[in-house]
Amino acid sequence: MSDAASAGDGLDPRLLALLVCPVTRGPLIWRPEDRLLVSEAAGLAFRVEAGVPIMLPEEALAWPLQEGALDRPAARS
Repeated sequence: MSDAASAGDGLDPRLLALLVCPVTRGPLIWRPEDRLLVSEAAGLAFRVEAGVPIMLPEEALAWPLQEGALDRPAARS
């Protein structure tokens, strides 16, 4: 089973199987311990808040995370 399909944490595995990175249209990796959907290709991590993925690139975190990164959004260009 893929990372997206084995979601847990209240996220619907069927939804996660359909989600792709909004920047690259590539796959996302579910990191339940951080509640993040990661696009390694884009170098971005998208938060999941109250079971809802926040898929806006301007709200994403830079990936890999730096210390304290979960406290603030990525710098906007």
